[in-house]
Amino acid sequence: MKRILVAPKVVNKDERRREIALSCISLVNQGIRKITVSQVAKTAGIGKGTVYEYFENKEDIIFEIINIHIEEHHKAFLETIKTVQSTREKIFIFLHFVLDESDETMQHFKGYQDYLSIVLSDNNDIMKDFNSKCREFFTQQLKFLIDEGIHKGELIPQSASMVNGLICFEKGVALSKMIQKDFDAKSVCTTFIDTLFNLIEVKHDS
Repeated sequence: MKRILVAPKVVNKDERRREIALSCISLVNQGIRKITVSQVAKTAGIGKGTVYEYFENKEDIIFEIINIHIEEHHKAFLETIKTVQSTREKIFIFLHFVLDESDETMQHFKGYQDYLSIVLSDNNDIMKDFNSKCREFFTQQLKFLIDEGIHKGELIPQSASMVNGLICFEKGVALSKMIQKDFDAKSVCTTFIDTLFNLIEVKHDS
């Protein structure tokens, strides 16, 4: 009887990391500080040793979970703006995270607040580095929108210099929403964006 050889199963490390992180997303809602590798192992139904095969530490797991949220947000954003013509309206959609008050978004927002509290109180350089990478991603996303508006003749060329300012504005709104009671993010964003675009949109003679 011939011996049948079975090829060893090849595990895609990135896919496995994502699977483990997805199974643990609910832990973020309970508080990032409370997350432990033991918790992750138990929730994912694997051993602690297996967790360390795919993640360097607890922060690495948190980063993967945040990356999944960013990826999902980005896909939804791209799908939403497919039918949107004006750059002004696309910017409002870009600010969805700080404007939306749905239960799902507020859960993510509270997780972000918890995450920022750790960065600020622990002076965590690893998290700061991750923040820089996230900022770069969103900056490029916003730059594409503004450059597209300029190319279409919708915005004046000087609008390109507003990208970093808009990113800082979004962070400021998020922070104000965290620390102020009854902060009206929608009103603040509407006033600011409408005022800004009244200045940078190309005026067409009627």
